[in-house]
Amino acid sequence: MLRRQTVHTIRDLAAQGQSIRAIAEQTGIARNTIRKYLRGRPEAAPRPRRGSKLDPFHDQIRRWVQEDRLLNCQTMLERLRARGYTGSASILKAFVSPLRPPRRGQRTTQRYETKPGDQLQIDWGEFLFEQDGQVRKLYGFTAVLGYSRMRFVCFTKRCDVATLIRCTMLACDYLEGLPRHILADRMKSVLLQMDGSTPVWNPQWADFLAAIGVTPRVCRAYTPQTKGKVERTIRVVRESFWPGVRFTDLADLNRQALAWCDRRNQVIHATTRAKPVDRWVEEGLQPLPSGFAWERFALEDRRVTSDGFVSFDGVLYGVPAAAQLAGRLVQVSVRGATVRIWSHGQAVTQHPLQPVSGTQVVHPEQWAGVPPARTTTTPPTPLGHQVAPPTPVRRSLAEYDARYGVVADVAEPAEVAA
Repeated sequence: MLRRQTVHTIRDLAAQGQSIRAIAEQTGIARNTIRKYLRGRPEAAPRPRRGSKLDPFHDQIRRWVQEDRLLNCQTMLERLRARGYTGSASILKAFVSPLRPPRRGQRTTQRYETKPGDQLQIDWGEFLFEQDGQVRKLYGFTAVLGYSRMRFVCFTKRCDVATLIRCTMLACDYLEGLPRHILADRMKSVLLQMDGSTPVWNPQWADFLAAIGVTPRVCRAYTPQTKGKVERTIRVVRESFWPGVRFTDLADLNRQALAWCDRRNQVIHATTRAKPVDRWVEEGLQPLPSGFAWERFALEDRRVTSDGFVSFDGVLYGVPAAAQLAGRLVQVSVRGATVRIWSHGQAVTQHPLQPVSGTQVVHPEQWAGVPPARTTTTPPTPLGHQVAPPTPVRRSLAEYDARYGVVADVAEPAEVAA
């Protein structure tokens, strides 16, 4: 049987009007064979498929796509290299391409670039993970410097305004400075509403940025392209870092995320054609505040329970009994792997950060001098008092007349009851 390309050549020559004899003379193929293929009876024999270096990894790649939803070929290539794959990336991309889900339609947009040190884009993303057969959720905070594309990612259990401020501080610590503007989505932790064209900021967020000298910005409604750099980074985190990630607790996950950021910031960016860490030195960020002027923004109010615990992120942290804080408001801060508890600006105690919810961390002096509940005396009950009525005193009317200078014209009884 003839190969497919030879069959195409025979048919092209016939379409040009050449006879079977002329085609046979040019190709060196028998006229009966040419006549047979022009009649369309046999087809060219398909070339047998050769083996590929990727063949042993096909099942693993399908599992990544179907179970972990991993579609990033660069991340797959790194993982396959660790498993012994020595082939090229082009073979991998050709195999993954038909496995990808169809993309939604996109429209052309103009990229907006910012000057060095001008803008930091921030946003949240939701990330699902499996634990003990149940699907649970974490929130991923992402920050990107507009000029250099330096990235920062961390994961939290909540995304309220206090957590947003704390994550923004962690991002600024990682980037070693403050930008002139911070651009965010129209989330309630940033923007309460628009009064015409005037934004009504969340007071905690506005006070935080005003105190550190940074101007808040929000993107236009229904235009996520305004903060496309952070939107793209969240997608990269979701497609590259998250699929199949394994972690023991939140602290372990954030260590892995920080290491991932370090690696990605060393890779040449597709848009700038430079490493983010190289352009980062050109940002010229403003210096961070020092001491309590910076740390105070990470404080959150909590009330101490009657048994001397403070609840924070689902974990109970004990305070010493000598502080006498039961029922009172205290402030809690998290820096690194340490939880600190403050009262009236003074540090009361600190504990190692516990990432597992439901944990109790007892302070060594939490119940020092505190009697057990069964021996605790009940507080005294308020009492009222009943007394005897007053005894009336009888006085003579003459005494009243003499006191007030009154002269009586008629006889009156000698005595009256006072």
